[in-house]
Amino acid sequence: MNGPTSLNRRLVVSYVLLVAIAIAAFTVPVAFVLTGQLRGDVETSVRREADTAALLLSAGDPPSRQALARLAEAYDEETPGRLDAVLADGTAPGPLPVPPAPDDPAFREALAGRVSAQWTHAAALDADGLVLAVPARDAAGRVAGAIRVSYPSAPLDSRQLQIWGFRAVLAVAVLVVAAFLGAFFARRLTRPFRELNQMAGRLRDGELTARAEEAGPVETRTLARTLNNAAETIDTLVRAQRAFIADASHQLRTPLTALRLSLDNIADGGHDPEVHEDVDQATAEVVRMSRLVNGLLTLAKAEAAVGAPEPVKIADAVGERLDVWRAVAADRGVELRQEHADGELLAMVSPGHLEQVLDNVLSNALEVSPDGGAVSVSSRRHERQVLLEIADEGPGMSESERLRAFDRFWRGQGRTGPSGSGLGLAIVKQLVTDDGGTVSLGDAEGGGLCVLIGLPLGHRR
Repeated sequence: MNGPTSLNRRLVVSYVLLVAIAIAAFTVPVAFVLTGQLRGDVETSVRREADTAALLLSAGDPPSRQALARLAEAYDEETPGRLDAVLADGTAPGPLPVPPAPDDPAFREALAGRVSAQWTHAAALDADGLVLAVPARDAAGRVAGAIRVSYPSAPLDSRQLQIWGFRAVLAVAVLVVAAFLGAFFARRLTRPFRELNQMAGRLRDGELTARAEEAGPVETRTLARTLNNAAETIDTLVRAQRAFIADASHQLRTPLTALRLSLDNIADGGHDPEVHEDVDQATAEVVRMSRLVNGLLTLAKAEAAVGAPEPVKIADAVGERLDVWRAVAADRGVELRQEHADGELLAMVSPGHLEQVLDNVLSNALEVSPDGGAVSVSSRRHERQVLLEIADEGPGMSESERLRAFDRFWRGQGRTGPSGSGLGLAIVKQLVTDDGGTVSLGDAEGGGLCVLIGLPLGHRR
């Protein structure tokens, strides 16, 4: 599967590629030069032996022939090559034997007075190698014979293989070292970016006080300073917004309470049925507005609260909240049920968050549940999460309604009670996401709505 490549990997690959190009640019030409030098050294050595043998052959006297025979024998014994000689008439100069392949083209070239040196198949050795032939001239300059030296290429090939193998092993070792050094320097180079990414992740998770260290190269320091300024601006704006909502909600509670008392006094002092009806409608709106203000205050506190998550036993927390809501459920003829796959299951939540979440979800579920219905709460473990499901038997929600259910102040037609503020599920989502969890809506098995809450799995300390 092809995916985006990390900056570290790109830097390491680029560094190793540059080193590989440098090795190829400097090592390969040197190896070729050394190979050429080896061939040249072999040709020089063979030519020197051939010239010496040609001098002995051109002398023509018996002592020189004996010396030539000893030279040929020594050359055959001490080197992998072979030295042969023929006279101008094509016969062997005694005491040397008749050479193999006396009609060799190299002999013909030398007897014609020309030096022949070729890397080809050496018939005298039945192997590939250097075949060098030189003419032997007498004192008058006439060609008296020819000397042929055959030298195999196998030793030279072995030496070349050693040269190339050593350089290949050295190149691989250098590339391995370059890869480790590249990874080390790449991590050092990208460390400021990783720190900036961690800071951005903390901002994404709602930690508006997160700041990046302004260190490293000028570019990363400038980027860190820009991010810090942006985070400071966002933090200031969010704090101002939260403070405004909290202050406005708190300040509105007093006049709303006074307005309700005034309406109650008007209702107590008047006997006109129409006045009582108007007062009752106004009182209902004041009650709804009071619930809305309380919800806003709760949401502002939820957004501002920052607590350390602690392990909480799900079964105990659910049982406690169900006991609180049983009286309300009994008045409405609704049964509360709970089922836990593991009674010892723990979740990591901030103090008070799970209780508020359960209260808001249970309140909504009881509002929409019909008489004789039931609200069930179950929990189970799924991978590294605790899944908490609260299902009712109400009318449920359509797909489009579930997409908007977590929006603030949204109230589905006929889905919530007349006194709902439209902030309950928004508060639930805020509290759950603050603890690193997830919340979603679905259809219950028997109809109705199912609220699925995923919380981080906790462990005993």
